[in-house]
Amino acid sequence: MHQITITPVEMSAIDREAAQSGIDSFSLMTSAGMAVSAAALRLYPQALRFAVLCGPGNNGGDGYIAAAALLGSGAEVVVHALGDSAHLKGDAALAYAQWGRSVEPLQAYLPKAGDVVIDALFGAGLSRAVPGDVALVMQAVTQALLPVIAVDLPSGLDGRTGQVLGESFRASHTVTFMARKPGHLLMPGRSLCGRMEVCDIGIPQRILLSHASGLCENGPHLWAGVTQTLDPSAHKYKRGHLAIFSGGPLSTGAARLSAMAGLKAGAGLVTLASTSAALDTNAAHLTAIMLKEIEDAAVLSHWIADKRINTFVLGPGFGDLEKARRYALMLCERSLVLDADGITAFKDDPALLFNAFAGGGTRLVMTPHEGEFARLFADIAADPALSKVDRAVMAAKRSHAVIVYKGADTVIASPDGRAAINTNAPPWLATAGSGDTLSGIIGAHLAQGMPAFEAAASGVWRHGRAGMKAGEGLTADDLAAAIEPLPTASG
Repeated sequence: MHQITITPVEMSAIDREAAQSGIDSFSLMTSAGMAVSAAALRLYPQALRFAVLCGPGNNGGDGYIAAAALLGSGAEVVVHALGDSAHLKGDAALAYAQWGRSVEPLQAYLPKAGDVVIDALFGAGLSRAVPGDVALVMQAVTQALLPVIAVDLPSGLDGRTGQVLGESFRASHTVTFMARKPGHLLMPGRSLCGRMEVCDIGIPQRILLSHASGLCENGPHLWAGVTQTLDPSAHKYKRGHLAIFSGGPLSTGAARLSAMAGLKAGAGLVTLASTSAALDTNAAHLTAIMLKEIEDAAVLSHWIADKRINTFVLGPGFGDLEKARRYALMLCERSLVLDADGITAFKDDPALLFNAFAGGGTRLVMTPHEGEFARLFADIAADPALSKVDRAVMAAKRSHAVIVYKGADTVIASPDGRAAINTNAPPWLATAGSGDTLSGIIGAHLAQGMPAFEAAASGVWRHGRAGMKAGEGLTADDLAAAIEPLPTASG
């Protein structure tokens, strides 16, 4: 269940339903606070003092419980609160009473060597910029290089978008409850959470699942049961025929990277479709990959009459936008991965592409980076209220395509509303040709019969694993060789 991702709004509904079902909400708060204190003692037994910073809501209540538990263990503890603790309501007031000792104003906290800060100010529910006096405390803690344990989410982060709301703590460790929030996985939030710990505080899974929207962390659980088991004796066409379009004679490398990745990722046959001008260049670099001369739409039309050629990749290094547009529309009945120039080709009339792929099952996968996304979905990209997940899901529904919205926090979204946030990609994957390799892996998965969303999600995950295996300093040429077998189950 650790892959489920719950938004702050969904978590509030889960808390309400848990209380309505008869679960004592203060017992949940107690479990949360005790989990925080246990993490603090486990991770920082050498701490000279725990400085617990409590906010005016339930996140602060978790902090008071943690402070009382730490004090009871014999640790030195000081509590600083935002606002008047005497005005707390509900469970937070009960937690404050359980602390039962003096509380200093937040602004009076002076970081000192040996402190471990427990951030229980706001958690995941914050939706506006932190107050200026709070920002000053955050800056002082950061400048003092003190370790911070965040309760639920580092204060200052938007739990829905992962964006910093003015200022934020940089946690060394984050303890959250029942499920990760989008802000734990989306950038820059993920980089500010430190090590993540998800604690079960006693809410039944049936309640959690009843409010889950279909957003999750990307991983093998998404494609378990739909991967094709490769039979070594099977005919090569049973493993799919993937075709990739090459650019001109000076722009052939991107397509070859994609083709090699497709072959390594399991496609039975991979063909590079090339203009006559680029044939010699491509032929000089190809062995296991076949080469086909495709000069124009008429030749392409004849070639794709062979239905065994079931999946195409169009865009990497292609160059000719008019031809890319024509080819993509001709391929609207096949599985198609559209990247780079293949996406840009439709910037003036995106609906032309979207309408072509509107009928039947999802066949189109698009892999835009930020700039390419804005070319097709300018209004969605320009809306600051939307998270990266929101944007990807809206784009997928509009385009009738699976969207692989690339970046350090790549989001994969399906027209049916499912979405996954990928977290296994190392920063050194941001190198020229990396996206071309990704397109080839996704193409191979489609060619082998995986549904579009699962093919894209598994392709992104496998690409990240290859990047980790190839190591820092990799070039795109290293990625195909580092592609590992695709696991079919989580764990």
